[in-house]
Amino acid sequence: MRSTKASAAVTRLNARDADYRYSMGITASGFFYLLRTDSAGGATERISGELTQEEFIELANRTGPQKKVKVSRLDVAFEQQLKQRK
Repeated sequence: MRSTKASAAVTRLNARDADYRYSMGITASGFFYLLRTDSAGGATERISGELTQEEFIELANRTGPQKKVKVSRLDVAFEQQLKQRK
């Protein structure tokens, strides 16, 4: 199914952003659009135009707070060694 990657992107977005509930819509011509509802259950608003699957996934990944990448002290030490070699 075409929308599996898009729905997974919306699921990741909902996991990152607790302030809103996101969902996706699909037009008859196969384009996707992103919908947002606040956590209080207010009105649903459309926050994007009609997008292709790739554009929709990119938008969903950029929307909302981003997950911080954990960096271990060993990774930091390795990067410093790489910088010293140059």
